[in-house]
Amino acid sequence: MPSQPNAAAHIQDLGAYVTASPSSFHAVHEAARRLNGAGFAALDELQPWDEAAGAGKCYVIRDGAIIAWVTPETAGPTTGFNILGAHTDSPSFKLKPKPTTGRFGWLQAGVEVYGGPLLNSWLDRELQLAGRLVLRDGTQHLTATGPLLRFPQLAIHLDRAVNEGLALDKQQHMNPVYGLGDPAGEDLLGLLADRVAGADVDAAQIGGYDVVIADTQAPAVFGAKGEFFASGRLDNLSATHAGLTALIAHAAGPLPAGSPIAVLAAFDHEEIGSASRSGASGPILEDVLVRISDGLGASASQRRQAFAASFCVSADAGHAVHPNYAERHDPANRPALNGGPLLKINANQRYATDATGAAMWARLCADAGIPYQEFVSNNVMPCGSTIGPLTATRLGIRTVDVGVPLLSMHSARELCGVEDPYRLARVTERFFRTAA
Repeated sequence: MPSQPNAAAHIQDLGAYVTASPSSFHAVHEAARRLNGAGFAALDELQPWDEAAGAGKCYVIRDGAIIAWVTPETAGPTTGFNILGAHTDSPSFKLKPKPTTGRFGWLQAGVEVYGGPLLNSWLDRELQLAGRLVLRDGTQHLTATGPLLRFPQLAIHLDRAVNEGLALDKQQHMNPVYGLGDPAGEDLLGLLADRVAGADVDAAQIGGYDVVIADTQAPAVFGAKGEFFASGRLDNLSATHAGLTALIAHAAGPLPAGSPIAVLAAFDHEEIGSASRSGASGPILEDVLVRISDGLGASASQRRQAFAASFCVSADAGHAVHPNYAERHDPANRPALNGGPLLKINANQRYATDATGAAMWARLCADAGIPYQEFVSNNVMPCGSTIGPLTATRLGIRTVDVGVPLLSMHSARELCGVEDPYRLARVTERFFRTAA
């Protein structure tokens, strides 16, 4: 079991959060539920915030994104923001228009690939549909079906060469089955309407929907010493949950004099480029920070001072060294599960870490008593990117990229160490209390 006594509780709570969050909209709803329980106030973007934004504990939701913050009593117009940036979406499949399909007596769901999932990892699993339904009058409802679908793999008897190389066509082969019958007489949207909890939804009134596929297998701790944790959506609910638990813990205690404004920014659509109104390339973070500054009476010049005094930790999952594919990793930097959260570095600024950010991260981890590991890609394996460079570019806020090390990234079921999510939460709480 974990060497730190609180790591076990944290990993179980992370599992509960993932289970409650099969879509980005559910992740935001669950985060809001927890924030409400901790005394945070929900603000409405359509209403004036005035001084409310600059005081106390607040949050705001925009579609599948949530931003929450804690403003110390000593905050003024030039107080900086310490921001933990994460994202609520994961690679998956999204329901298409006219989603009820099928042939040869099978009912199938028409889906579009969302982001870059490991397609083969989704085969032969019991899956669910989850997301939001928007009625024609504008009301919104969350829906989650529970186990419903499956991408059935072709038997080896009908593809004798499958173990020499599995090729999956995204259009032809990635059409999950969800029942038997004639598609002409079935309505998948009606099934989704029936699975809305606590409301009677008429499927005929559904004007739009954002519904994705999610795994239904429960998260699990396993391994020779209970050192592993397997779950869907660790990229990137591991960081969203760490930021959420750290912010709630931060808000519960007395805030040191000179504390920054602590902010959790959990964006949507990172896996498809972040270019949306709720993504990191959109205006949501700047909109909220400006309104907080307005609530503190900041002028435009003072707001720029506050931004210059701010820091963003972009927290997204990274790669642990894979024992069966060690040649794909950098030969000198070999992050391990339970070795501590990653400091992610890239010379081409695919990650936003620079020397200043690296030094701050090293100081925070030392102050929190947390080990960390450096990650850099093999030169012939270009790395992905994160919200870090987007935030740094949009707002000019110093940014460092970090994250929990994983195996099986973008799989339907990813793998991390039981220690690392807790350690990320610990150092994030320290970050929220430390002026840049």
